[in-house]
Amino acid sequence: MPGCALHPRDRQIKRAKGLRLLKSLEGFSSMLPFSRANGLALSPGWEVPRALHPGRLFHFQRVEGRACAREREPVSQTVTQSVARMLTSRTFLKRTRAGAVMKVVREHYLRDDISCGAAACVLCGSREEEQEAKEKGAPAQALLEAQPSGAASSLCPGPHYLLLDTNLLLHQIDILEDPVIRNVIILQTVLQEVRKRSAPVYKRIKDVVANPEKHFYAFTNEHHKETYIEQEQGENSNDRNDRAIRVAAKWYNEHLAKLQTEEKITVILLTNDRKNKEKALEEGITAYTCEEYIKSLIANPELVDRLACLNDEGNEIENGRIIFSEHLPLSKLQQGIKSGLYLQGTFRANRDNYLEATVWVHGDGDQRELKTPVSKAMMRPTGKVVGIIKRNWRPYCGMLSKSQIKESRRHLFTPADRRIPRIRIETRQSSTLEGQRIIVAIDGWPRSSRYPHGHFVKNLGAAGDKETETEVLLLEHDVPHQAFSQAVLSFLPQMPWSITDKDMKFREDLRHLCVCSVDPPGCTDIDDALHCRDLENGNLEVGVHIADVSHFIRPGNALDQESAKRGTTVYLCEKRIDMVPELLSSNLCSLRSNVDRLAFSCIWEMNNNAEVLKTRFTKSVINSKASLTYAEAQMRIDSGSMNDDITLSLRGLNKLAKILKKRRIDKGALTLSSPEVRFHMDSETHDPIDLQTKELKETNSMVEEFMLLANISVAQKIYDEFSEHALLRKHPAPPPSNYDILVKAAKSKDFEIKTDSAKALADSLDRAESPSFPYLNTLLRILATRCMMQAVYFCSGMDNDFHHYGLASPIYTHFTSPIRRYADIIVHRLLAVAIGADSTYPDLTDKHKLAELCNNLNYRHKMAQYAQRASVAFHTQLFFKNKSVVNEEAYILFVRKNAIVVLIPKYGLEGTVFFEEKDKPKPSLLYNDEIPYLTVEGTTFHTFDKVTVNIMLDASNIQHQKIRMALVEPKVPGCNVPSEKSKNREPEKKKKKLGK
Repeated sequence: MPGCALHPRDRQIKRAKGLRLLKSLEGFSSMLPFSRANGLALSPGWEVPRALHPGRLFHFQRVEGRACAREREPVSQTVTQSVARMLTSRTFLKRTRAGAVMKVVREHYLRDDISCGAAACVLCGSREEEQEAKEKGAPAQALLEAQPSGAASSLCPGPHYLLLDTNLLLHQIDILEDPVIRNVIILQTVLQEVRKRSAPVYKRIKDVVANPEKHFYAFTNEHHKETYIEQEQGENSNDRNDRAIRVAAKWYNEHLAKLQTEEKITVILLTNDRKNKEKALEEGITAYTCEEYIKSLIANPELVDRLACLNDEGNEIENGRIIFSEHLPLSKLQQGIKSGLYLQGTFRANRDNYLEATVWVHGDGDQRELKTPVSKAMMRPTGKVVGIIKRNWRPYCGMLSKSQIKESRRHLFTPADRRIPRIRIETRQSSTLEGQRIIVAIDGWPRSSRYPHGHFVKNLGAAGDKETETEVLLLEHDVPHQAFSQAVLSFLPQMPWSITDKDMKFREDLRHLCVCSVDPPGCTDIDDALHCRDLENGNLEVGVHIADVSHFIRPGNALDQESAKRGTTVYLCEKRIDMVPELLSSNLCSLRSNVDRLAFSCIWEMNNNAEVLKTRFTKSVINSKASLTYAEAQMRIDSGSMNDDITLSLRGLNKLAKILKKRRIDKGALTLSSPEVRFHMDSETHDPIDLQTKELKETNSMVEEFMLLANISVAQKIYDEFSEHALLRKHPAPPPSNYDILVKAAKSKDFEIKTDSAKALADSLDRAESPSFPYLNTLLRILATRCMMQAVYFCSGMDNDFHHYGLASPIYTHFTSPIRRYADIIVHRLLAVAIGADSTYPDLTDKHKLAELCNNLNYRHKMAQYAQRASVAFHTQLFFKNKSVVNEEAYILFVRKNAIVVLIPKYGLEGTVFFEEKDKPKPSLLYNDEIPYLTVEGTTFHTFDKVTVNIMLDASNIQHQKIRMALVEPKVPGCNVPSEKSKNREPEKKKKKLGK
């Protein structure tokens, strides 16, 4: 079937003897198949009339989300024949999944009406198209300025545009993102190659092109009649692409020379390829390396620091030899993998000890080849890295370690992530950057260099500043937190917004029900609301009503793509990083009281024993009668004087929830524990002034039970309808070895923990009660939580194990929080299709794409958890920063070879007490792993023993400040509480290692 490739700015369709050209709806260019019988094939929701006659020109216009074509003036037969002649073909070889090589021939259409993108160009009609886009209110691609007013270059002082080759775009993206660099032409040839080689860079350059202030223009040179070239005999693809770039640069200069402008606009080719530059100069094209051009920007000397270091100049061979062994070439690696000599996996460094790492066969990150060990004395399989297939480099946050050599421009950068080695960079701003949090990117790591080489990217601000540290933790945990782009915001409803008759289609009006929400204090993104009422037949009707976010976020648009990328809302101590724009999260989707809101409802008919008799799902409109906190709802339930409809509904819900919870626990559901803390902030300084553990009430459990029931009900429904394409959530059972530490800890207190099943574990934990030690059961449940595996999203067609271990449920999903979880939006779409309230779309029933989406959601969820913990740790440091002596009771969670790990219940704070201090005599230590216990100078410590510890902030390392704990009681000779002056001790030369 033939195809057609189109420039994104076209607004017309041409048809000539079977040739049809149409607008690409998104992206830089695309290949769109069509059928001569059925007309043009477009994206979902777009239509073209079948009766398109040869030689006629049509306009597209969008009407209520669909495209309609209207006929324009007839096109002459001469034009028709001209268009038809601009047809060529492209031939390439493709390897099939079976390994066979297949020859592919595709029709390739050329055009002569693609705009050059220069705002001053009257030959291409750029201004006309820009004005037309403005009149229609559609975002137009930013044009190159009529009079380029970017940075003044000493090499080319006149007005000029920049045109880049592929390698420069791949390696110098940090420079290109700087506001100083404007008016840049990005060729389709370059974009296609970048897309193949680096998805992150491709995404970044797309964002730059979308920024109208940058004036980056994507030129479709591969479909322009004057700039398309064929690959010559014996010419490889790289040389062909380099030649295509030079042809485009030459065409631009000739094309712009025809303009009647005051000053001639020149197009400058930037390339770091020596041969490409030499050939460009021979052909009369002005060409420079990136370094030459950036150094010519005299008014912006700071840009030089951001140049990626791509040569080996200055690499030293320490001690007269190569420091690191050479990695094997890719060809040998592939042969070794195929033969079984090498194993391919993902390298993961230990988050707590960078000297330890493991290799996983599946996952993301640096993919490496491992050589099997020769030593049989090793206790676990070990390996040696012999090659790197794919790197996982990213920009790193950290601080500059200024060189002791005066006037030196070479300095070491220390990353915040201890797993990353120090990076050598060159900068003239060392005095300014000292004491600042900065971002650095790695450019390479030669075998002869002890450190990788990199370049300065950005200054984040002073170390220790709250805004700066929050930015660091978000960047380090890869949390997308940039402001929503205009392209994303353009898909939001226009305000003021109200529910229309169209919105009511396939929707039930439930505004008469006494619905209310119960959430934490200060919650503005209210996902869920509930109701309970008596039925005439003596049964009860219970409803869970969830914000209908999928009504506002339609598949495939920019808003949907951004939400899918973010995956989840991230809750920090003082900040919330929304998954969707605030207009939706805190307004139109939030189920606030006394306003009409669109919802997706799960409604059960139950008897008084909480047995579900009927279940139905419906899109709805609700009007919440109250937005309550957990404490307010609990007060209503406990009050003897309140008997209004809201209170009666809450009491009914609470009664049923207790029955549901008991039944769930009887089936083997686990009730675990994890200390959560809440900070009370000063209203003016926003510094934490109090720190305490969160208190849970009955109403917390009440809401949880009905959310669980709704999730299980929806999971079963979407699986029944989409057995291969349901998005579900599972919790794998932990391997028996995970429970060793829990079993040993319980045994030390004369309790037996059985781990044969979730039911056996739950019953064992319930029996582990001690009247003389009430907190023991909580400690055991905290340890049990540490033994668990991570729950994950998955596609039902890609896995056979659906069981959720912690909930003892055969099937489960997430339906109840679509404002803050993208998984719930997909589940809403599946459920809507299942009940006939919405239509499906290709990606929804593609299990491979769904599995890919699940991988991203699992990653985003994990990173959000890490970011939240880092935020709690930072605010804990702020809380103890100005405290005097703080001594608190604590319980021992773990004993190590040289330390004890303790939990302070008052603060929900966990820390390590070391018994070995630098520059002090080592105490006598006796460690037993079986019981377990640690004896220090005759004093024995067991798991769950109560101790008193001193809490203080160690600020000796400004980048890695941490809470330190020291033993107060019991007294151990030589292990007393450090003196006050030790709070600000000098940075240690060597980090103590935690014995295991």
